[in-house]
Amino acid sequence: MFIVTGASGKLGGLVVEALLRLVPADRIGVSVRNPGKLAALASRGVRIRRGDYDDADSLHYAWEGAKRILLVSSNAAASGGDPLIQHKTAITVAKMLGVERLLYTSQMSSNAQSHFPPGRDHAATEAMLAASGLAWTALRHGFYADSAMGMNAHGFANGTLTGPEDGKVAWATHEDLAEADARLLAGQETFDGPTPPLTGGEALDLADLARMAGEVTGRTVSRQVISEDAMIRNAQAAGLPELVLKVVLGYFRAAQAGEFATVDPTLERILERTPGLMRDVLARELAEC
Repeated sequence: MFIVTGASGKLGGLVVEALLRLVPADRIGVSVRNPGKLAALASRGVRIRRGDYDDADSLHYAWEGAKRILLVSSNAAASGGDPLIQHKTAITVAKMLGVERLLYTSQMSSNAQSHFPPGRDHAATEAMLAASGLAWTALRHGFYADSAMGMNAHGFANGTLTGPEDGKVAWATHEDLAEADARLLAGQETFDGPTPPLTGGEALDLADLARMAGEVTGRTVSRQVISEDAMIRNAQAAGLPELVLKVVLGYFRAAQAGEFATVDPTLERILERTPGLMRDVLARELAEC
């Protein structure tokens, strides 16, 4: 049984769809906090069970018969929770069940000294996996292309991408990463420990995104560099939560330090095709702006 956690989220849902193209539905199990959201998947033959990272007993039930598990990283930090406690619980349960391999959605910034707060959490989780005695794979995703759109939604709308000095980022789409995750979960290829960065074929900074946005929309889109202090003041005035502000500030510092800049061919090789381009993402997402 191949288990996918977080299947009601964007990445997890896309992984399930990709996995359905690779293995029979009756070999796929989904672990999710609210099974009712996935009734349509159940009608297609996928096993749907409640699994909550805060409830070890629920994970034992949801992961019954698991051969390989995809552990989608927790977003508990966004609401003030501790993702590391949840990941520890999940790793402990997977070991008790004797799973063949545990795959974890990490990120290319994974490093204990990362400027990006999630990067430090990913590094800590990878350390737990390494100490667990399990066979494991850390899927070091490139930065989600959707995040470029979300972080700069206001800027794309008003024609100015504003923020501190940044750096090149090797963006990757959810669709491409989900397909690669599904292939690795299905055992088409095996990485022991961290994968190389799973990135698209180009690295772009905000100035590049502004130029591309202008090209695909026919509107003028500029890049304005401001100080960190100015960004903090603007964010606080707009009511941005402190936790979110720390992540955004960490993003700019990490990008400036080159933590997201590596372009690697591994994702293209796994997919056996060229990964999606950021220009196409911009054209699609900005079409109605």
